[in-house]
Amino acid sequence: MSEGGLINGLGLDVGIIVILLVVLVIILTMITVSMSIRLTRLTKKYYLFMRGRDGQSMEKMLVDKFKQLDALAKRTEDHAIELEILNKNHNSTLTRYGMVKYDAFDDVGGKMSFALAMLDSTNTGFILDAIHSRDNCFLYFKEIVKGESYIMLSDEEVEALKIAVNSEADEII
Repeated sequence: MSEGGLINGLGLDVGIIVILLVVLVIILTMITVSMSIRLTRLTKKYYLFMRGRDGQSMEKMLVDKFKQLDALAKRTEDHAIELEILNKNHNSTLTRYGMVKYDAFDDVGGKMSFALAMLDSTNTGFILDAIHSRDNCFLYFKEIVKGESYIMLSDEEVEALKIAVNSEADEII
């Protein structure tokens, strides 16, 4: 049997097969053209994207951004260390205070005498008591450890100490 006879034997006409193949070729050509147009548009978008702003390449921009991120990470690490040092120093600074002004002597008015308590976050520090008279001014320094004094305190010094212990200066941070 010949080829033509085989096709005719199946009941297919050669003309119909040729028409179907031509239609298939036209459809495939249209799909190819459509894909080519899409690829061209995508290529233009890709080059526009990769060019970046001001003509910079996207790769260069990404490298620069990673360098900036590395620099920021280093600065953040440095700041964390500095903050730790500041927190340690803050605990030993005198951030709590209390002051009471009073008249030490009946014949001297104006509340020129005062008791000043200065404490750190553990209530350790000092009380400075300035007693003013008509002729002189006397300063007394008393050490405070954890809110307690080993030396007897006057009523004004006790009041200044209470004010300092109850102050909220170190709560701000």
